[in-house]
Amino acid sequence: MTREKEHSKLEKSTWYQRTFLDLANQMRWSFLPPLMVYFAAGVSGLTSVVGAFFLKEYLDLSASFIAGLAFWAGLPWILKLPLGHVVDLFWRWKALLILLGAGLIALSILIMFGLVAYPDLMREILQLETWYVIALLLAPSGYAIQDVVADAMTVEAVPRTDDSGKSFDEAQLRAMHTTMQTLGRISIILGLMSVAAVNIWIFSDANAMPRETRLALYERVYLIALAIPVISVSGMVLHMIIQRRRANTNPAQSELERKTEVNWQILGGGFAFFIISLVLGTSDFEYSQEVVFITTLSVIIYLISQLLKSLEPKAANALIGTAVIIFVFRAVPLPGPGLTWFEIDELLFDEQFLSILSLITSMIALFGLILLRPLMADRSIAYIVVLLTIAAGVLSLPNIGLYFGVHEWTAARTNGIVDARFIAVLDTAIESPLGQVAMVPMLAWIARNAPTDLKATFFAVMASFTNMALSASSLGTKYLNEIFLITRASTDPVTGEIISVADYSQLGRLLITVGMITVIAPLLVVLVVQLSPYRTTE
Repeated sequence: MTREKEHSKLEKSTWYQRTFLDLANQMRWSFLPPLMVYFAAGVSGLTSVVGAFFLKEYLDLSASFIAGLAFWAGLPWILKLPLGHVVDLFWRWKALLILLGAGLIALSILIMFGLVAYPDLMREILQLETWYVIALLLAPSGYAIQDVVADAMTVEAVPRTDDSGKSFDEAQLRAMHTTMQTLGRISIILGLMSVAAVNIWIFSDANAMPRETRLALYERVYLIALAIPVISVSGMVLHMIIQRRRANTNPAQSELERKTEVNWQILGGGFAFFIISLVLGTSDFEYSQEVVFITTLSVIIYLISQLLKSLEPKAANALIGTAVIIFVFRAVPLPGPGLTWFEIDELLFDEQFLSILSLITSMIALFGLILLRPLMADRSIAYIVVLLTIAAGVLSLPNIGLYFGVHEWTAARTNGIVDARFIAVLDTAIESPLGQVAMVPMLAWIARNAPTDLKATFFAVMASFTNMALSASSLGTKYLNEIFLITRASTDPVTGEIISVADYSQLGRLLITVGMITVIAPLLVVLVVQLSPYRTTE
């Protein structure tokens, strides 16, 4: 009995050490600069609640149009492919790229501030809807540029040798790269937690405020958001200081001289793709998004095939299988903005409560990443995706139940305790870690295998492929919102005239369809891949 207790105590001690102590022990000062850039990306969520309410209340845009905008907003992330090579070529001037990204982010925030604070003045130049679209495209462009630089910084942030100059072995490097990518996700989540807390404080009494006072709060949020580009620029400054000190104290740890040769296939193809996308995006061609998607996916697949030539056949097949599984898992469609509108109009969720949901999501995701880190190290990506897919299917049920009024039944039998907000909080708390967990193993694999002279390029090619899945998700969301038409109540900000009325009659069918696709598509693909030569154990 004593041995069993000792064994149990040892297992608990080992689990605690692997889960918490190892994460702290593997932390390096060199990790901090890219983490600051990622933190800034998380803080970008500061304006999400305000943007959702401003869009719903003051702009006459349909759910399908907004879902289509999500495609174009995701375009800069697809352009990480040529951007990655540009970063490699101009790595010595990466600080200027961070500044460029910060400038685009700041401009987007200032446009949204102008829409809220000076709508009449902005309307004299362009329609408010046009300004909104411009702001929506500028921000992700800035974040994408900064993200490409941060991705490459995570590769070189992991030291190759210890303080004595001894090289780390493969297991140690794998552990540190996994930790680096986990901390990257944690930084984004900490940024989301920070802004959720700020939103809760700002909107504490917003529900009872008149229209003008609420707009003043929106203005304050956008002014506070100007701190976002400051944070990312500060991270780059810290990176430069750390690199300079590393070069002076331990040359073996310093950044290697990078001699990246121009790859005209990547640069020429990438910029040609950008011009084609720009022309199609500004034209009236009905299927412009689909053409851009197919073209981009074809280019990325070709570039991946070139990268695979440097791998052993077995490893190449495993990478293909892993990438396909991750792609389909991320490509499933979402309900779109109609669900948020329903929560605002019918369930009476206000700005403060949506901010509370965001804070809960971030907190649970943070703990989930830490607690599930050993699982990510021990289990294959296929296993993790199956687990997350089943969980996502189960967690789609509460939203469906809320639409059909399950909260009214539960509230009546629990003295009002288990109401719509209780169910939303519970569902959010359980669901929040799922999306973050799936990407960490893939990112760690990319970081470990990135060539020294093509860090950003290699990272960008593989990351672009997984980001294409989000564009596929946006297209699927748009198609479903065209099939299941949903409208919300909106009024003209100047005249107060009613522009559209709420109609959520088809939202239930939309939620059920999304839930079914969320479960069936990933599980089917995992089954096919694992029974094929592309079976993955990564």
